[in-house]
Amino acid sequence: MLYPSIDKLLNIVDSKYMLVHVASQRSKQMLDNKHFQIKENEYANKKELGRALEELEKGLISIKTK
Repeated sequence: MLYPSIDKLLNIVDSKYMLVHVASQRSKQMLDNKHFQIKENEYANKKELGRALEELEKGLISIKTK
């Protein structure tokens, strides 16, 4: 089972497309800068994409729309 669930994430983000965009942008930032908003040992996922989704679920990522 994937964590966090897509149903919970879609309550935060308007569409699946926006979810993919935000998660991919954040995971690239993690790879480039090695900057994490949660302690690395507290993430449930080991890969950056899953970690980005966790941050989104916890409200650590804010989404600005035009």
